[in-house]
Amino acid sequence: MSEIHKKIDRQYYDEIASGKKTFELRLADWQCDPGDTLVLDEVDDNRQPTGRSLRRQVGYILKTKDFHAFTPEEVAQYGYQVISLLPEDAL
Repeated sequence: MSEIHKKIDRQYYDEIASGKKTFELRLADWQCDPGDTLVLDEVDDNRQPTGRSLRRQVGYILKTKDFHAFTPEEVAQYGYQVISLLPEDAL
């Protein structure tokens, strides 16, 4: 299991810290696996570290490079939306 550090903007940091945002969308230019620890280091508007960081365990990973569930025309018209699914007991 690896520990991976990535920068994160303040607005997203706060949403993850509050528990409201339970996913992370990233360019797949690096490797992570379920069970790894993702350390999100907050940065300010000038991309400078603020000193705050969050640690979250990586769960499910969906990679989209070979994801062909929609036509290019559908993607161009609608784009994607990422949906966080909360546990059933949150209903």
